[in-house]
Amino acid sequence: MGKIRLEELQINKKIIAHLQTHGISELFEPQEMAFKTGVLSGKNLVLAIPTSSGKTLVAEICMLKAILDGRGKALYLVPLKSLAREKYTEFKKYEELGITTAMSVGDYDSPGRNLKDADIVVVTTERADSLVRHKTEWINNVGIVVADEVHLINDIKRGPTLEMVLAKLMQIVENIQIIALSATISNADQIAEWLKAEMVKSTWRPVPLSEGVYLDGKIDFFQNGRIKSRDIKRERKMELADITCDTLDDHGQVLIFVSSRRSTVAVAKKLASSLRRYITEDAIHLLAKGAKKIASSPSAPEASKTLARLVANGAAFHHAGLDNKERALVEDYFKANLLKVIVATPTLAAGVNLPARRVIIRDYRRFDQDQGSYAIPVLEYKQMAGRAGRPKYDDYGEAVLFARTEPEHDFLIDNYTLSEPEEITSKLASPRAVRSHLLASIASEMTQNREEIDSLIAGTFFSHQNGQLEMDHHISSALGFLESGGLIKTSSSNMFSATPLGKRASRLYIDPYTAILLRDVLTETNKHSTLGFLHLICYTPDQPVTYVTQAETEEYSTLLHNQLNELMVEPPVEEEGPRAYSDFLAQLKTASILHDWISEKTDNNITEQYNVGMGDVHRFVRSAEWLTYAASEIARIVDAPTHIAPLHNLKSRLRYGVRTNILELVSLRGVGRIRGRMLHNHGFTNLADLYKVPIDELARIPTIGSSIAESIKKQLGIDVKTRTRIEEEHQIEDDADSVQTLLEDFGN
Repeated sequence: MGKIRLEELQINKKIIAHLQTHGISELFEPQEMAFKTGVLSGKNLVLAIPTSSGKTLVAEICMLKAILDGRGKALYLVPLKSLAREKYTEFKKYEELGITTAMSVGDYDSPGRNLKDADIVVVTTERADSLVRHKTEWINNVGIVVADEVHLINDIKRGPTLEMVLAKLMQIVENIQIIALSATISNADQIAEWLKAEMVKSTWRPVPLSEGVYLDGKIDFFQNGRIKSRDIKRERKMELADITCDTLDDHGQVLIFVSSRRSTVAVAKKLASSLRRYITEDAIHLLAKGAKKIASSPSAPEASKTLARLVANGAAFHHAGLDNKERALVEDYFKANLLKVIVATPTLAAGVNLPARRVIIRDYRRFDQDQGSYAIPVLEYKQMAGRAGRPKYDDYGEAVLFARTEPEHDFLIDNYTLSEPEEITSKLASPRAVRSHLLASIASEMTQNREEIDSLIAGTFFSHQNGQLEMDHHISSALGFLESGGLIKTSSSNMFSATPLGKRASRLYIDPYTAILLRDVLTETNKHSTLGFLHLICYTPDQPVTYVTQAETEEYSTLLHNQLNELMVEPPVEEEGPRAYSDFLAQLKTASILHDWISEKTDNNITEQYNVGMGDVHRFVRSAEWLTYAASEIARIVDAPTHIAPLHNLKSRLRYGVRTNILELVSLRGVGRIRGRMLHNHGFTNLADLYKVPIDELARIPTIGSSIAESIKKQLGIDVKTRTRIEEEHQIEDDADSVQTLLEDFGN
């Protein structure tokens, strides 16, 4: 099928001109197919095509047309915060057309009024769900919603929320247009039927992909039903290094997927020594700068120092334990072709767009605490393989599975290379998902009786696949749970309504079980132990936690024994439930990590002691901060006032990672936990002290410097550019009353 040019599309000429200035003049084959469906006229569309085949551009053009035609604003749904930031940055270019873009990925207790004036709103699925729960007024002004990565309906954690958000939007927004973007999946037609959408499904890619299996110095590639073998020179001890350098010899880059974080580091270390000859002198200089950014702090974790050394040599590892700055640097340096190799866990495959000439899947098996060792789904393999081939840079892409024996070679060919992805299925029918979404629909008054609930559920993908009867007992069970837990009540006419606790739990975006647990514990105890609060938060199903290894069991059993009086939740008996006991210890370990964080332990101390990454620590902290706020709100609702003040204090300490005595200092922008402690150590205990000190003296304090000192003074209301030091000292004496007012404002 031949390509058509942009100017043939029935869209505003300003859009065409803008895209042409960004180098887009022709459409890929799947894009042409998409625009022939009537999607530009408002029809729904499911677009199931490979990575890098132009899904996003189709969505962008449809969003721009809907906005400029006056059909309403655009809502762009993504599964991950990293993807939200990427899309937000991409869409900012449309400001040249007068189209504004906003992003929201957190703050679930906000109705998002600051988003109402934006033309394009990029949100995570959970944030979209929270906006619906808040009955945000501008939702009714949405004319088009784009669901990116819609195949994640298949995901047990994210799928139910994505499914319910789409079902709710279809019910509450009249004539809303839905565009669902997906990797190639076997049953895209079912998604299309559910959404009453046209479907475009294609395997076309702008960069041809060859999928193969490596064994004993040879890759067998399978393309268009034919086998083409490529011999790999065996020059190194490590076969993986030979396969990697085979691509680097041809000026390509390599992504390697392994099953564990430990493996990402180990493999990257082994490969680094082979990369020097592929890196130019200019690149070496830039890589050294990047390495310095990663590990410049004396207290940097050992993992960061390891990453820095690898980056300096042109390699990197990538997993969820990296903090945001490290992850962003690795991704940016790879996109700039400074890094030659990234060794990653599969989280990268579902994240940002980061293609490479060759993708090597070394490990096709995973280990899960519940499932043990298992072979990954074909869909997951296809997601990783789809990263092969960089548009505009590569003429081809290669995905290579790594086999160790002949039988494994044949298994990989039959079960991955030549197999179709599995059909995706709804994961809505889980007790946790049903009770959470039913509470939300009742609390927002979207559903007020069983008939309305059934009508809402009838619009889900689950009902489309399984029929309404399959969901009945799940609904009845969830309603019983919510009523017995005091989150909803039923009138004599069988009408449902949410209690004050139920309404608050829904808007706080917490699991109904979490709300019940917090209510019960906070109304039954007068304990105010910091560790006790932190463990209570970690005991909820909403808080992510680390795990306890077998070797650590004794250590945390001893800690449990020693701290038992501080805890607010009784531990399970080990003999009666080994798994429950192990989970309890993991929650206690996570609480200990959080306690060390607010005790100002260094990043290095925390990561080394607990064998976690700073990315993990930040994830634990962000969630715990939110849940601590939620706990204070529930304490207010259920009349447990003695807990409110200590919970508010704990929330602030979690945000900044500090002891109580520098909370006032770190409330200033640019003054984090390290600078705050440094100021305190130099005798500055409050904002009044900082107001009085001359700026040049403030700047001489280690870690502060002139720019931070100037920022501090500005935040305190001092115009540092027009005042001399003498004038400031005179003004300080005259402004005692102003200082007191300022401090009261900060306290509020």
